Amino acid sequence: MGWAIALHGGAGDIPRDLPQQRRQPREAALRHCLEIGVAAIKANKSPLDVVELVVRELENIPCFNAGRGSVLTNSGTVEMEASIMDGNTKRCGAVSGLTTVVNAVSLARLVMEKTPHIYLAFEGAEAFAREQGVETVDTSHFITPENIERLKQAKEANRVQIDYTQPMPKVEKEETIPNGDSQIGTVGCVAVDGNGNLATATSTGGLVNKMVGRIGDTPVIGAGTYANRFCAVSATGKGEAIIRATVARDVAALMEYKGISLEEAADYVIQECAPKGTAGLVAVSATGEVTMPFNTTGMFRACATEDGHREVEIW
Repeated sequence: MGWAIALHGGAGDIPRDLPQQRRQPREAALRHCLEIGVAAIKANKSPLDVVELVVRELENIPCFNAGRGSVLTNSGTVEMEASIMDGNTKRCGAVSGLTTVVNAVSLARLVMEKTPHIYLAFEGAEAFAREQGVETVDTSHFITPENIERLKQAKEANRVQIDYTQPMPKVEKEETIPNGDSQIGTVGCVAVDGNGNLATATSTGGLVNKMVGRIGDTPVIGAGTYANRFCAVSATGKGEAIIRATVARDVAALMEYKGISLEEAADYVIQECAPKGTAGLVAVSATGEVTMPFNTTGMFRACATEDGHREVEIW
C-alpha cells in the first residue's frame, strides 16, 4: 500500500496531429499540477485537500474546459459545475450553473461541509458563494477569445461542438445530431494516501454551445465522480453517455460486489458499458493502484505513485 494520484484534462476525439501550440501548454499544465499534488501528499495533506488543491489549479489554467477556460453556452455565457467526494465517509458536494465563482470545486466542498445538502445550482449556488465569501469575479473573466471562436464555429455548424477538433461543416437544422458531441477538457483528480484514504474531485464548463441550464455528468455523484472505501474515480467524456452508464459508481460497485481489481473494473466499464468514443476516467484504489482507461481517441492524463512511477500521456 502506498500513496497515488491521478488527474485528467479531458477525453475525446483528440487528433494525433494536435498542433504543438495546443499540445505543449496542456502537457506542461498536467506536469505542473501533478507535482503540486505529489508535494501535497508528501506533506501529509489529506486526499480531500489534495484533490481540491489540484483541481483548483486546473481550473485556473485557461487551456482546460473548467474555471477560467470554461466553454460557452448557446447564449454566450458560462455555466460551470463541479463536485468533490470523500471515500471513507461518502460525504460529497456538488454545484452547477456557476457564472462568477473562480473555483467551483471549492464551492462544492463548502456545500459538503457547510450545508445539510449535497447539490446546489444556479442562483442558489451563487448566493451561497457570496454568503461564504468565496472569490468571485465578473463573468467576463471566464469568456476567453478562444472560447468565443469555438462558440462561433459551433453555431455555424449548428451543433454542440467538441474541443480539440477541426471546425465541423455546416449542416441544416434538421440534420443536427440530437445528442451533440463529447464534452472535452473537463478536469479531475483522484488521490489515495498511505493509509488507504481516498478522495476525488471533478470540474467543467460543460459543452460548447450547450443549452442554457444543461447539466452534465461532472456534478452527478456516481456518474462523473465517485469515491468509497474501495476506489476514487473521476470521469470525462460525453456527459449524457456517462450519466446513462453510471460510470464512476459502476467501477466501485464491480470492485465491491465482484471482488475484482481496479484495473479490471475500470476497463470493463469503459470498454463494455460506455459506448465507444464517449468516455475516459482516472481512478485509484485503496491499495495504491492507478488506472486511466479511455475509449476515445485520447485523454489528457497524468499520474504518480509512491514507488516513483510518473506518467503524462495523451494517446
